[in-house]
Amino acid sequence: MFLKHLHLLNFKNIELAQLELCKGINCLIGSNGTGKTNLLDAIYYMSFCKSFFNPIDSQNIRHDQDFFVVQGTYVLNNEEEHIYCGVKNGVKKQFKRNKKEYEKLSDHIGLLPLVMISPQDERLIVEGSEQRRRYVDGVISQYDKAYLEQLIKYNKVVSQRNIYLKNLKSLNSTAHEMLDIWDYQMIDLGKKIVQARTQFLQELQPVFLETYNFIAEHKEEVEFVYKSHLKDKDFEGVLKNARERDMILGYSTKGVHKDDVDFRIGGFPIKKMGSQGQKKTFLIALKLGQFKFLAIHKKRTPILLLDDIFDKLDSQRGDKLIELVGGECFQQIFITDTQLSRIEPVLKKINKESRIFMVEDGEFRL
Repeated sequence: MFLKHLHLLNFKNIELAQLELCKGINCLIGSNGTGKTNLLDAIYYMSFCKSFFNPIDSQNIRHDQDFFVVQGTYVLNNEEEHIYCGVKNGVKKQFKRNKKEYEKLSDHIGLLPLVMISPQDERLIVEGSEQRRRYVDGVISQYDKAYLEQLIKYNKVVSQRNIYLKNLKSLNSTAHEMLDIWDYQMIDLGKKIVQARTQFLQELQPVFLETYNFIAEHKEEVEFVYKSHLKDKDFEGVLKNARERDMILGYSTKGVHKDDVDFRIGGFPIKKMGSQGQKKTFLIALKLGQFKFLAIHKKRTPILLLDDIFDKLDSQRGDKLIELVGGECFQQIFITDTQLSRIEPVLKKINKESRIFMVEDGEFRL
């Protein structure tokens, strides 16, 4: 699978761009703020129906305009696939495959597997559990439609339960009966969600470790540990015991919507103990492990987006990363950088077709 042609109109700072892309490595070179990352975000948008950086669609429209268009022609199973997205202020977003509009955006997720590695990934380490859950859910949803539907249903149930809790004055028999209804649905859906998350993380761990050890040359001991209210516990009892606190706070304090994944180095939280290079290596290994995992489950090689990837990596780790992505399992890759002099040696080391675009003020030229 690869992206053959990309057309953008009024997307962020890009007024108009039409790019013919190669199957191998496409490099975007330019100063910060010129539009390199915005182009990667447009490619991400066509896979996930949303921006990697800003989930509010209207804020991705170019300044002083009221719409944007993102279009791509992909080659998938030796056939062309045309993907179109149009967003206009005050109008429902249009997302089409081969000129046919989707009834549900969730039907599109997984068609075009993609992995993006960006400085924004640092949020997975430094911010709260919501970021790590979103990461796990995003990967599983690319290959498991049933999981995505279960997650959507679960979140709706929690939302309804929270509305009820906000207006609840006392835990009388009627309140308990109502909460029993929502709790039953949370338990049923939650068990399936935890099972899928557990299986995914168990399968991801060895691929992640292999990648990390290759880049770091076995210098550090790393791991991640899945934490859930439901894992190895009586979820029904946990929910009932939390009802009084839930009523006081006005929201559901227990459930798989509170799950987390601990990232550790040397047995300690990498957030506190890891250097900048170790954190970046951890995140790169996590995402490249995700890449290999998706390639196996989707039986289709994802597109790989590498945004400002060499920053905060020492030359030794950078060389190992180059050696890794130069392998046959990686096909179409997009790389952004501010320095052409740093990218040219990279391309010489990787035996792949390549194309370099110079970027300035939202314009792209070969």
